[in-house]
Order: sequence, then structure tokens, then C-alpha cells
Amino acid sequence: MSDSANLFDRIDRPRRLPDEVAVSIIGAIEGGQLMPGDRLPTESELSKRFGVARTVVREAISLLRYDGIVNSRRGVGAFVTDASQRAAFRISPACFEKRKQIVQLLQLRTGVQAGASALAANTRTSDQLAQIEAAFKRMVVADERGPSDALEERVDSELLLYRYITEASNNPYYAEVVAMIEANIQNNLRSAFLKNAAASEFGPEIIAEHSAVLDALRAGNMEAARTATRTRFERAADRLAARADFA
Repeated sequence: MSDSANLFDRIDRPRRLPDEVAVSIIGAIEGGQLMPGDRLPTESELSKRFGVARTVVREAISLLRYDGIVNSRRGVGAFVTDASQRAAFRISPACFEKRKQIVQLLQLRTGVQAGASALAANTRTSDQLAQIEAAFKRMVVADERGPSDALEERVDSELLLYRYITEASNNPYYAEVVAMIEANIQNNLRSAFLKNAAASEFGPEIIAEHSAVLDALRAGNMEAARTATRTRFERAADRLAARADFA
């Protein structure tokens, strides 16, 4: 094991101390500073290095043990496990935080996208509608192939679909906000976004939500487009927030 004296930085009053400690330890593991089989510093040592109480460290170690990232040996300490032995469907505190951010972005996008869709129903051109239809068809094909075969194609087609709808609103301010939301997803949250899509955003019921938006755009019905879009994004946020491994 390499010298652990400089592995961790002191934490100054974060909101969720055990999660922050756990994330820091995960970072050391992912960065190769702690290797499979290495023993973590003692609770007392970690407490001093992070500047937190031992109870905080104990809870952080418990989170890591639950995720299968470390295992504890009574009277000996906590050891980094081999990646192949870790639980496949358990997630780190960092991933919990990213999911919360995705929920917040979906909540923000609900109102913004609903307004853009309403305008698009009234202002879209036949060429813009054809572009929207094509993106929807690509999304449907990818959805039918399933998350194991077409996850990224499915997610990117959906992002493109709503980007085209927003552009069809002919309101550049809506386009700017939606671009900001999409940039956050692509640059900071893509991995968690893909995992959530694979778990809860495939299937006929989900496609029907998008189809209702498209039907309203075809009909030029502003209020129907607003309602269908709001329903779509509210349900997506609700599904993520309700997942058992997110609560």
C-alpha cells in the first residue's frame, strides 16, 4: 500500500459528511491510490485526516461495505475489495447525488419544455415537424432493440427529439435553457442518466408519453402539447425519485 498520509483532504462542513467521506475514499480507490487488498487507515486516523467525528467515518465505511467496495475484518480493519466481487446493482454515494441532480434537472425542464412544446405546436413548420417525426422514429427503433443493444442511441434520440421541438418554438431563450440542461446531462451526468434510462425509460408505456406530445404537435394543439410534455417529464422525474435504489 502506498503512503496514505496525503490521500485525503480535510472536509470543511459539507452537507452530508458520511457521503463526502465515502466519495473521497472511492476517489482514492478509482485513482489507484488504494488497491484491492489494501487496508484503509483506522477510524481514528481517518477522523483526524478528514476533520470529522469517528461516528461519521464509521457510517461512511458502512456505506462502502454495503456497496461491496470494502469488507471489514473484526479486530483487523476494513479492506478494499476486488472490483469483480462488488455488488453489481448497488451504487455509490456519488451516484446518489447525481441522481438527485437529474431529478432536479427534470423538474426544471418540465416547465421549460412544456412552454416550448406549446409554442412549437403553433409555430412549427412542415419541415420542422418532419425533423421531429424522424427523431421520434429513431427513438422508437432504438427502444424496440432494448437497453442492452441500443441504450445510447435511445437516449440521444430522445434528447434530439426535444431539442428539435424546442427549436420549433422559434424562441431562442427556450433553446438556450434547454441547451444548458442538456449540457449538464452530457458533460456531468451522462453515466447516471444512461443507467436510469436503462432501468426505467424503455418500453411501450414510455413511448406512449412521447407519442402524446407528437400527436399534439401534429394537431397544432398548444394546450395539449403543453399538458402532454409536462406529463412526460413529471412522470420521468417521479419514476427516478421512486426507484427503490434511489430513496
